[in-house]
Amino acid sequence: MSIETITEKSLRGDELTKQECMEVLDYPDEGILEILDAAYRVRKKYFGNRVQVQMLLNAKSGMCSENCGYCTQSGVSEADIKEFPLRPAAELVAGAVSAKKSGASRFCMALSGIRYDDGLIEKLAESIRAVKKEADISLCCSMGFLKPAQADKLKKAGLDRINHNLNTEKNFYANICTTHTWDERVQNIKTCREAGLEICSGGIIGLGEGKQGAAELFMELKKLRPDSIPVNFYIPVRGTPLEKKGEKLTPHYCLKALCLARFSNPDSDIRAAGGREYHLRSMQGLALYAVNSIFVSGYLTTGGQPAGEGFQMIKDMGFEAEIEGVE
Repeated sequence: MSIETITEKSLRGDELTKQECMEVLDYPDEGILEILDAAYRVRKKYFGNRVQVQMLLNAKSGMCSENCGYCTQSGVSEADIKEFPLRPAAELVAGAVSAKKSGASRFCMALSGIRYDDGLIEKLAESIRAVKKEADISLCCSMGFLKPAQADKLKKAGLDRINHNLNTEKNFYANICTTHTWDERVQNIKTCREAGLEICSGGIIGLGEGKQGAAELFMELKKLRPDSIPVNFYIPVRGTPLEKKGEKLTPHYCLKALCLARFSNPDSDIRAAGGREYHLRSMQGLALYAVNSIFVSGYLTTGGQPAGEGFQMIKDMGFEAEIEGVE
């Protein structure tokens, strides 16, 4: 099977086979420009040369009950991070206004934890209404499990999108977390979609899943048809259970993973997310041939590319930053 055949299937929206997914990940490093060119053909059909720039704010940090082995905010993590409850509405509004002024197309607020009481959801809904009034920017929340009524409340408050990642493929999930299941995550995505929320769901490459696991992840995401797929690359952090168990990732492999995300989910937003700067290094700009979205200004507990550098990279590579809701 040739990359040309895989590209044509992707352009038609056909589902890739497991073998085809593996061929993308196994593609020779010396052919990286060839496979990026193929992914760009698919990207260009659906998104042209536009790049969505998004900013993320950690709205509630740490104090999580779960044992996700990769996460600095989990209940089993000994990583040195700041912990705090839900930020006041004024801080969230200020973050959204700053994101809009910087040219971001979407503002994402991340809340640690897996389940939330109705009181916290009401406070969050109030903050969402305030953000929408003051910033007029597309708004996403990265959260754990929501009850149907909670998802409805956030949607009615003005929330546009929910982020809830699969993180890895189904059969590998118990290797990274045992306090909840992969199936529960899938059900949560369905609950949020039924409430009318757009779905952002992706995963983390390099947790030990290997190429087979990465291929399975993107195939499973295809079945869920998320509006947006963030592709994170695992950064080992001292104090987390997976600190010494992650895979050694190369820039070439990370780029091929992004190409596979594009081929297997051609009409979804593909975002180069956490770990982009750490693993792609000097090859970051090439990711734009496969992805149509990036984060700037940092992640939850790790730093990232400053907004100005991100916009300059987009310009230097010949792409155009997509700015929504910015005067």
